[in-house]
Amino acid sequence: MGKDCSTLLMGMKLLGATTLIILLLTSSTTSASSIKNNEESYLNWVRRMSSRNHSNFLDAKNKFHPCKTIKVNKNPKLAHFTTLDAAISSIPLFNPCRLLISVGPGTYREKIEIPMTMAYVTLEGAGAGKTIIRWDDTADRVGPNGQPLGTYGSATFAVNAPYFVAKNITFKNKAPPPPAGATGKQAVALRISADMAAFINCKFIGAQDTLYDHKGRHYFKNCHIQGSVDFIFGDGLSLYQDCHLHAKTKSYGALTAQKRESMLEETGFSFVNCKVTGSGALYLGRAWGTFSRVVFAYTYMDKIITPRGWYDWGDKQRQMTVFYGQFKCSGPGADYGGRVSWARELTKQEAEPFISLSFIDGHQWLTNF
Repeated sequence: MGKDCSTLLMGMKLLGATTLIILLLTSSTTSASSIKNNEESYLNWVRRMSSRNHSNFLDAKNKFHPCKTIKVNKNPKLAHFTTLDAAISSIPLFNPCRLLISVGPGTYREKIEIPMTMAYVTLEGAGAGKTIIRWDDTADRVGPNGQPLGTYGSATFAVNAPYFVAKNITFKNKAPPPPAGATGKQAVALRISADMAAFINCKFIGAQDTLYDHKGRHYFKNCHIQGSVDFIFGDGLSLYQDCHLHAKTKSYGALTAQKRESMLEETGFSFVNCKVTGSGALYLGRAWGTFSRVVFAYTYMDKIITPRGWYDWGDKQRQMTVFYGQFKCSGPGADYGGRVSWARELTKQEAEPFISLSFIDGHQWLTNF
């Protein structure tokens, strides 16, 4: 992941009165009363942008009932195909209806990408402990074009098409955990770069940059996500509900790196009724984006969470623009007393927009979940 920061100039032209809030927040001469007033204005903006209607996104027109089932199994007598790649290659490039790919138990050593035109694909395994898709690419590995794959290209499984659903399956990047300070070792297990995707009872296993929550509205329900550094990252608008977030590091790590770059973006990560466990010392998030936005609600946090909780990516200006909040979290790592001053202990009113399916317009496209 890069460390680029977007400028505020374009946002200033477009946001009008909202720009004044940012200017005041970042001014060293702003009075205490002005900061308080503008803080409330900023929170009002957050609540408005987190309402049911996300105008920057298309209306959802999902299709739930499959018109065809394709069976994948290691045993050719039990399936249409023995590999996922063959099954996906059999789907029309412009897929018009919900298509179910039923994947039998076993480890499938494949690198898969769903093209952007292949909408309405459901991938269902025999259980997250039984059906595993595995590869081992890293960002510095040279690809077919002779250039490094980069973080984006390192994914074991990549989805570019809308309305994707995965159930009861594990996505794994088996690249070994990198030593401290190593570069080019990002190793993505799954990249989701499309709108309106749902993952139910899935596992995502990796080390650095496990789950690339790249862009679009996403729903993760009862999933297990494991990694070390920035293991949930990207610029998606995503709700994680009843998920187990497990850190595996011997030193410092970070759970999230959300990349919201301007106040115009309606993106952010919300974790509701989740559990955070593991080893090492873990930040809840790092401000990859200037306007990074992450909320934890009703979440259990083990003692691995650092008291400060959050890191500004080495840029103090981001302390004025990020939105990091907790609401009614529990456990030894949830103690708000040692948190950075620019994190928030949310009120019920402030937390409300983040804790239901409305955060991701789920009332439109998740009616069957």
